[in-house]
Amino acid sequence: MRRAVVASSATVAGIVLLLSLKPHEAATTPAALGAGTGTGSSGAGSSGTGAGTDAGAASPSAGAGGAASGTVRTVTGSAANTRFGPVQVKVTLDGTKITKVEAVEYPTHDRRDQEINSYAVPLLNQEALDAQSADIDVVSGATFTSQGYTTSLQSALDQAAGR
Repeated sequence: MRRAVVASSATVAGIVLLLSLKPHEAATTPAALGAGTGTGSSGAGSSGTGAGTDAGAASPSAGAGGAASGTVRTVTGSAANTRFGPVQVKVTLDGTKITKVEAVEYPTHDRRDQEINSYAVPLLNQEALDAQSADIDVVSGATFTSQGYTTSLQSALDQAAGR
């Protein structure tokens, strides 16, 4: 009889805890927010759906259509809407070499977003520098941010390549 009371109490407590969780709000910012400050291209290929990039288009830094070596420029990709908010990336290039990558916008609505992105964004920045393309690994636990990051990064690299 005591086991039934303890089991019932634990079940009720668990259900109460589950019901008290609050889900994230849906992203309400449009994808056009702060889009393309680079060459004037709108980055229309980036719809912000959170879908990954295809491998064939993931490395515009490989050459064709890029600026001459020694030309330092900064390009901001279009904002990619994710389930938890927009993600936007700014890339600094020296010719076709990526020299700096930073996320200028990413979800920070609540403490959990801030916790996840405080470790995910620096990892994504380093991955992009190492890969010299948008073909980077997803950070575990930050899947939506990672997908938005690669979408915006690809948009910036496409703008830099004049696509």
